[in-house]
Parts: sequence; C-alpha cells; structure tokens
Amino acid sequence: MEQNLLLDFSHIYPANIGNDVNHLIRIDLSDIEGTDMYCSHEAMLEIQRRLNNYGPEGIHFLDNGNYHYMTKVFVDKIKKPFSLVLFDHHTDMLQPMIHDLTSCGSWAGELLHENAYLKQLILIGPSQQNIENNDVASKVIYISVNEQEEDVAHLQIKKVDLTLPAYISIDKDVLDRYWARTNWDQGNMSIKTLEKILQDIFKHQNVIGVDICGECDLHESYWQLKEDEKINHMTNDILYHFLSQYML
Repeated sequence: MEQNLLLDFSHIYPANIGNDVNHLIRIDLSDIEGTDMYCSHEAMLEIQRRLNNYGPEGIHFLDNGNYHYMTKVFVDKIKKPFSLVLFDHHTDMLQPMIHDLTSCGSWAGELLHENAYLKQLILIGPSQQNIENNDVASKVIYISVNEQEEDVAHLQIKKVDLTLPAYISIDKDVLDRYWARTNWDQGNMSIKTLEKILQDIFKHQNVIGVDICGECDLHESYWQLKEDEKINHMTNDILYHFLSQYML
C-alpha cells in the first residue's frame, strides 16, 4: 500500500503544506538526537522503529540534503532485486569521516556494498569531477551533467536493466538555483529535463517509490530564507503533482 510521507527533521516544511500537497503523512523526527548529516546507531534504531509500519512505496519528502541517508532506510525495506535511480549533484559514495556511521555523503556507497537486492545504481547529475574522483562499481551507471547538456541522458537510460523495478531518489541539489535552493552546492539541471528523464523511467520500469530531499538552510537570513522557501515550495509542488500522475 502506497503511503506518502513527510519526514520532519528540521521543521523546514511549512505547517500548512498539506493544503497544497494532499495525502501526506507528517512524521516528526525532530526530537531524535544525532541525525544531522551523520546518523548515530541509536538514532537509526529509533528512526527505524518509528517507520516500522511504512514501506518504500509512495512519495516521500526527506527534509534537506543532510538527511539523504533516509533513502537507505526505505530501500533496505525492499526484499526483491531492484535498481536505484539517484538524481544528485554528488555521488554520495564518500568514505565517512566518522567510522561506521551512515552519513548523507556515504549512504549510496554503503548501499552498494551491503544491500544484496540492489542490482544497479543509476546516478544522474554529478559533476564530472565528482565522477572521476570515485571508484566506479560494476553495477553503477553514471550520467554526468555534461551528458545531460548534450541530450544523451536517454541513451544512457537504455543501459538500465528494465526488468528490475526501480526506486527513485531525487536530491534537488541536482537542479539549478532557479528551481531549487539547497544547503549544498548545486548542478544546473532544469525541472523540464528532470521530468523528461522521470517520464522515461516510468514508461519503461515499474517504480516502487520515490523520495525527494534538498530543502534550504534554516540558518539563512530571514528574507533569504523566505525567498528560498518560496522557490522550494513551488518545485516540491510541481514534482509531487507530476509524480502523482504515476504513483497514485
């Protein structure tokens, strides 16, 4: 059963978001210590406990990019072979600076090594420098920013094993600043390019679920925060309604 979730770690989402984005279940996780960027073992156990009754199916908002490791929590619930389609300006395959703790920058690499059901990881949007600085695993398909600009992303998608169901994770830092304001450096993808690739995935694969992260920094100045929240709210609304055509 699909259930659409809003995970509230930082209170970045407006209290009335449900007025524009229907069928969302807000889950308050802000009281759990040890979750920002790195997730402690104790915090992970408590998060898993609170999400025990929710599966990977549906559309899930994860807060800002510091909590992108929540994708790992959802896909670890998938107990059949699958592929992960990851839209991100970064690879999220770095070695964690704090040993044995899952982080927003290491979770995808951990997933590749630990999850036997993950057969392919399709990474769309990292800069060429980020790609070259990471070891390319045999089951990873990279689509760089340059390839998107040359409009060959759809050719790379053809390398995907279409017999596998897919889980999609979108970090809005893959988008340019006209479409998203995040707390990390960003790429230059447009929302139209993102929708085009998503449409291609839905056309050819069964999609299990989708998550979205990449909100702005709450510590910005008041007026900057208001501007950034307005842009992100607009893009969240666009993405939710676009995805709802396929997921609901």
